[in-house]
Amino acid sequence: MPKLAVYPGSFDPITNGHVDLIKRAHVTFDNLVVAVAVNPRKNCLFSADERIEMIREALDRPTVRVEAFSELLVHYLKRVQANVVIRGLRAISDFDYEFQMALTNRALYPGCETFFLMASHPYIYLSSGMVKEIAYFGGEVDEMVPPNVLAALKAKMNHIKVDQLK
Repeated sequence: MPKLAVYPGSFDPITNGHVDLIKRAHVTFDNLVVAVAVNPRKNCLFSADERIEMIREALDRPTVRVEAFSELLVHYLKRVQANVVIRGLRAISDFDYEFQMALTNRALYPGCETFFLMASHPYIYLSSGMVKEIAYFGGEVDEMVPPNVLAALKAKMNHIKVDQLK
């Protein structure tokens, strides 16, 4: 039976770097879930439903499941019967954090394995936070996000700026 791999994240919003990792992970794992983290303590620009819809449209891959989760990752993995986590690495600082998370996940869920994928060269610097910051100040993010995400970002940023003027 093929293994199920889970690529968790907040994806607020999904970037071309995320899309690249998903496509590359899907080459190795036929059964892949993009798990959108819902954390009420985190202030996201987009709702979970908006993020899920943007991911589905950006991927256009019906064989990749996209869904939200709002629990510990290891609890989610057990619930969906997965033991493989996909994580992307951009820099050494990512590795330090991800290494700690991988070891913690394995301590909480023995048998849980983390597969690290290096970011592709064009996306080595890219993060959702950076995309939001650039978009907020009117910078160009066309090459950083899928077209549907670009449209959603522009709409959201225009709304935020109008609200702040009141």
